[in-house]
Amino acid sequence: MKVIDKINLAEQEGRKFWSFEYFPPKTAQGVQNLYDRMERMQRMGPLFIDVTWGAGGSSADLTTEIVSTAQSVYGLETMMHLTCTNMPVEKIDTALKMAKECGCQNILALRGDPPKGQSNWESCDNGFEHAIDLVKYIREKYGDYFCIGVAGHPEGHADCPDKEQDLQYLKEKVDAGADLIVTQLFFDVNCFLNFVKRARAIGITCPILPGVFPIQNYSGLKRVITFSNNYVPQYIWDDLEPIKDDDAAVKEYGIKLTMDFVHKFWEAGINGVHLYTFNLERSSRLILERLDLVASLEDVKPLPWNPSLTQKRAKENVRPIFWKNRTKSYIQRTEFWDEFPNGRWGDSRSPAFGELDGYGVSLKYTTDQSREMWGSPQTVDDVAVVFAKYCKGKINGIPWSAQPLEAETETIRQRLAGINLLGYLSINSQPAVNGVKSSHPTYGWGPKNGYVYQKAYLEFFVSPEKLDDLIDKIGKDPSMTYYAVNKQGDLRANTQSDHPNAVTWGVFPGKEVIQPTIVESTAFMAWKDEAFELWNEWARVYDRQSKSAEVILDIANNWFLMNVVSNDFQDDAAIWRLFDLEIDGEISKKIRANVVHEGDY
Repeated sequence: MKVIDKINLAEQEGRKFWSFEYFPPKTAQGVQNLYDRMERMQRMGPLFIDVTWGAGGSSADLTTEIVSTAQSVYGLETMMHLTCTNMPVEKIDTALKMAKECGCQNILALRGDPPKGQSNWESCDNGFEHAIDLVKYIREKYGDYFCIGVAGHPEGHADCPDKEQDLQYLKEKVDAGADLIVTQLFFDVNCFLNFVKRARAIGITCPILPGVFPIQNYSGLKRVITFSNNYVPQYIWDDLEPIKDDDAAVKEYGIKLTMDFVHKFWEAGINGVHLYTFNLERSSRLILERLDLVASLEDVKPLPWNPSLTQKRAKENVRPIFWKNRTKSYIQRTEFWDEFPNGRWGDSRSPAFGELDGYGVSLKYTTDQSREMWGSPQTVDDVAVVFAKYCKGKINGIPWSAQPLEAETETIRQRLAGINLLGYLSINSQPAVNGVKSSHPTYGWGPKNGYVYQKAYLEFFVSPEKLDDLIDKIGKDPSMTYYAVNKQGDLRANTQSDHPNAVTWGVFPGKEVIQPTIVESTAFMAWKDEAFELWNEWARVYDRQSKSAEVILDIANNWFLMNVVSNDFQDDAAIWRLFDLEIDGEISKKIRANVVHEGDY
């Protein structure tokens, strides 16, 4: 969707709105950390995000990757920066084509800063001189497909000392086809409000979003203002002087100052604000929380997972539960399915079903981070303790899930830790939910005034010996269904049906029942390759001849991946009765033997 359409709708409805800016990090780990941060910040409900573009396309591939991932994986409406600096028309064409292919409908057209090492800006051969040339070219090539944003300079552009002339140049960009203006950061609200007043006076009617940078620390502020020679009012320097060496105090001051700015925007009738995050999260979150800018659950979570915004996935409203904690790999794996799941379940048996080797499998942590979190396990019990610690929130992730457990898991956290210490190594779960309001802060999703349901689901690795015992127990409960498979692909199951089993569904006014999360055998078999390969990735953290690698690879090569569904969603304890008779006695034995500590359970 075009950002201008979202802004116009928010204005019609009288809603406040906000957006975030990110830049491409310089390291692979930085990129992964940014993705994790973007996923968390998605829950803050930004109207859109934008991603900067390196001079001459120096970050072009990474920028387009981040834009594509933001839209397809995290469901974030994204605006891609595009500059004229060192960009001949051929590069511009490539960038616009990539943006369209990944479903991005929004471009922030900029002249750009001088290339590194140059003090003055110069156009390149077969390139554009000014941002207006880029605006005109995009409109000529793509018509109305793209929403085009341009930069505004409340303090005037550094290369145009005549502020009135600079404002005329801005009007020319709008007249050439720009839909909205995003300002450079500033620290003088009166300067911005005067800029808006002057812009309106000469006929600029499009939205003007104030770009605000929450001050993070004193030295960072001094560095930031050198980029565009920003003016900082004396009262801000005076306020900062006694606390300039206390980063926490400066950050808190930056939060309060930004909140004051936003209140003044609102008083002037300006409902939107663009936050320059500098890839940081805390200040933006606290600003929105303290301003009581909480996005509605219906907007932030229309489905239990974040719907993709790429065009080819526009109708996708069903996903297998197996990739719940590895959404990006699910998106990439299914990129070339003949048909995406769409409520009637697309054909996952297609020969186009993505292969594992098409994009690889990797941990989300460096070797040092992995060792720090997971230690150097010497036995299966040591591995089990790692899983239990994750369930208890004592470590932040495991190879199958790089983020802490979701809030819905709080009610089963203790039991999850217990079964892990028994040797059932869990990687995915959800509790039973019997008709809570769709507005419920923990379980809710979808339109207002509905009800949502869940079947209890558990996915874990289990040894062959324990598997046989567990299957015997499952056989005594007709409400239980399961799949189990080893690395070699030997599948065991107690259902012969090829039909998907809905494990999450919602009932909403005026709609058919929505069943967005399912268990399905063919998708499970595709997921198992990735699930087992993550054991190999974990083993690579250690020397191949080490005991740690030996223990981990033994699990990978001999254990089974299993999922169990309790189809009686009104019985929230049914799935745990498979294990409860064992838990107390076995855990007590392991504590007495000093295999585990009481704190692990």
